[in-house]
Amino acid sequence: MRLDRVRIAADQSLPSRRRGPRPVSRGAAALTAAALAGTLTACLGGSGDREPGGRIPAPPEAAAPQQHTIGDPYVPGDGNAGYDVQHYDLTLAVTPGGVAELDGTAEITAVALQRLPSFNLDLSGLRVSRITVNGAPARQRRDGDELIVSPSRPVEKGARFTVRVRYSGTPRPVSDPVLGRYGWIRTPDGVFVACQPSGARTWFPANDHPSDKATFDFEITVPDGLTAIANGEPGAPPDRVGGSTGSDGAPGGGGSPGVSPISARRSTTATWRVKEPMATYLATVTVGRFEVKRDRTPGGVTNISAVDPSVPTADLERFHAKNAEITDEWARRFGPYPFSSTGGLVDNAQVGFALETQTRPVYGSYGLDDTLLAHELAHQWFGNSVSVARWKDIWLNEGFATYAEWMWAEKAGGQSVQSKFDELYADADSRELWDVPPGNPGRARMFGRSVYDRGGMTLHALRTKVGDDTFFTILKTWTKERRHSSATTEQFIEVAERVSGRQLDSFFDDWLYKRGRPSR
Repeated sequence: MRLDRVRIAADQSLPSRRRGPRPVSRGAAALTAAALAGTLTACLGGSGDREPGGRIPAPPEAAAPQQHTIGDPYVPGDGNAGYDVQHYDLTLAVTPGGVAELDGTAEITAVALQRLPSFNLDLSGLRVSRITVNGAPARQRRDGDELIVSPSRPVEKGARFTVRVRYSGTPRPVSDPVLGRYGWIRTPDGVFVACQPSGARTWFPANDHPSDKATFDFEITVPDGLTAIANGEPGAPPDRVGGSTGSDGAPGGGGSPGVSPISARRSTTATWRVKEPMATYLATVTVGRFEVKRDRTPGGVTNISAVDPSVPTADLERFHAKNAEITDEWARRFGPYPFSSTGGLVDNAQVGFALETQTRPVYGSYGLDDTLLAHELAHQWFGNSVSVARWKDIWLNEGFATYAEWMWAEKAGGQSVQSKFDELYADADSRELWDVPPGNPGRARMFGRSVYDRGGMTLHALRTKVGDDTFFTILKTWTKERRHSSATTEQFIEVAERVSGRQLDSFFDDWLYKRGRPSR
């Protein structure tokens, strides 16, 4: 994600991003001057053995006394440590502006990590009409943003089970006093969905923490004239993915949704599938009028891009071509592209952030620039394929994507990475940069400047220390060994030491965990 570059002169204690006129990535949501001064936002687990389904067990000191939370102090109450979700099958009817904008059924397949007389799903606000576990009716009660499910008989440890939840209502964005507003955002013609860190619960029941990744299927029904775009690939044949909706219910070719009338009585249904594991905050179902283009990058990756034609600063052809160019360049530098498609989506959303929703980053109505695209597409490796196991390690997402942004600027003939590092290092009095350790910045600054810029500087300092060949071997080893899993900073340090053959504890301690400017 890259956050909106807003000025926070009134309270320097607030988290902030870089100064300047354009939005910055968020790996999730953004900081605006409205909620706590702005619109901001982007697992838990140890560094040891993995549990079934690829999860990393939470360290004992962070674990909750019961299974009804992951135990991550950056997102108190999020997630559930008692089970591992394998798959979400979401059937959704979205009616923007309707009395109830969302009518949904979620079928969740999971494996019990302990005996479960009851378990929690994260779900906020929406009305639940029916729940079954393995086909049998289950009891439910609500406790804040938690839906507590009691099956007719306990689910035994190791058992695979299926939960089916029927629900409806109008999702409301998360308004967090620290992280700002994110989640389900209304647009003039639909909805824009960007959920980092804890917004998935606003529109589907989930184990809402990136330490529990799963595959997804979406079936989305919307009024005629609108198009629903989600993660992964559509179920329609490639030649039916275009700007309008086809008679078979999938996004179809022929015609511009920018001029298609919206029918309140007719609807169309599209299906999308995510084949690789995905964190819940990276899921999106964005609805509106879009022009859509699909083909392959020169490197052979399916590329699907969409643009709301009412956004004057976004050109579909250029946006689509740049998504292809950047994806192939990062595959060369970081290792094979980890997903079955790439691309992006530009919507007429009044937000100050971009989010790296898996396979298809989403952008608001501000003007795009290439470094923003480079940042969000780098997240497909760093943040999406290799996800954080706990939110305190968010620099593994944002520091890496920021460094990729600098590399793209250098490749395009702009400022060199070394010059960028030198410029930031010369700002010796920056409390935002040097008083906040990016390896554990605290919840209030988890999307602050240190995580992005000092995180990126850490990588350049490592590159300088070990040399280019070794540095890029470290990155490729990291993305290969941790592909489609969740990971910690300690695990990255282990990879860096193993590949370089050097002891790097003190180096990373200075750059990630100590206050003050490290020596060069």
